[in-house]
Amino acid sequence: MMTYQTIEKLAEMKLSGMAEAMRTQMESPELRNMSFEDRFGMLVDAEYSTRQSTELNKRIKQAQLKQSACIEDIDFQHGLDRTTMLLLSQCGWVTEGIPILIDGKTGVGKSFLSTALAQKACRCGFTSLYYRAPRLFQELTVKKLTNKYTNFLSKLEKIDVLVLDDFALVPMTDEQSRDLLEVVDDRAGKRPMVIASQIPPDKWYGAIPSATIADAILDRLIHGAYKLHLTGESKRKSRKRKSTDETAA
Repeated sequence: MMTYQTIEKLAEMKLSGMAEAMRTQMESPELRNMSFEDRFGMLVDAEYSTRQSTELNKRIKQAQLKQSACIEDIDFQHGLDRTTMLLLSQCGWVTEGIPILIDGKTGVGKSFLSTALAQKACRCGFTSLYYRAPRLFQELTVKKLTNKYTNFLSKLEKIDVLVLDDFALVPMTDEQSRDLLEVVDDRAGKRPMVIASQIPPDKWYGAIPSATIADAILDRLIHGAYKLHLTGESKRKSRKRKSTDETAA
């Protein structure tokens, strides 16, 4: 009876991992014969694993990732170097504040790659946040109108990895370029951005109306960054062609 009361108290204290592990121990005669130290160690390990899993799920949910993607599922048929990806999977670029710039044609996996990098950062204990560039600019405009602009910039600054997808699809306005400079400047050298675009980084100047602001933004982003260029045919076209071939067969 005392054991079940202990399990209930563990649950009340929100030690669900320990509570569940203790139930398992009580239902397993072979575990009941273990020493107190070993059994207690198993309870602590179970609680630790439960909390780690809960925190990870929380970070991934808050990241608002566009799709389910992980670095282990990356397709190396589009020009990615395995050694570079192995290095990036260790997340040293996050702690060192090194940006990652991804470019390539439509459908070659830029969004998947940027999402996978953000998801891996979450698994390494860092926070991430995904935005399509047009949506971020829209959000910044709304925050200005509601007098929440400064607070929003502070929130973005605290995120360990900020993903900006579909960057430079269309030329930015003066206001958008100034907003981007604020975001980039807050993070430069401290917390990295992952930027995905159809346009190579050396062509981003043309998307920013002011040459002065363009220099300021790109100086903070490009120098020292990891540059990943994806090549090959669109995955969507390949899947469609394969589906058509299978239907015809």
